[in-house]
Amino acid sequence: MAKKRSKKMEVEVGSGNVFADLGFPDAAELDIKVRLAVEIVRIINARRLSQVAAGSVLKINQPKVSALKNYKLEGFSVERLMTFLLALGHDVEIHVKPRRTYRTTGRLSVATT
Repeated sequence: MAKKRSKKMEVEVGSGNVFADLGFPDAAELDIKVRLAVEIVRIINARRLSQVAAGSVLKINQPKVSALKNYKLEGFSVERLMTFLLALGHDVEIHVKPRRTYRTTGRLSVATT
């Protein structure tokens, strides 16, 4: 059986923020929101909370929990998502530090443990 030659594909290295790579103007905020939501959903799933029970803990209704679990985050601010993490019994830390060089744009990041 003859081997097929694979065609070379051009690959572009991403920036680490898919929203920035796609040209969204609010890419940093979207990236933060998604990372916070991923952690919230992970906690809800780990605790095996129903959407109604999660809503009770987060003080939101079930449809909003559904939107959160489906990463429809238009109605959620970064601050509100951080408040949800607090309600779920987790600490949220914000670290501010100088950039290594002033010629680059600052970055926002979320680190989970």
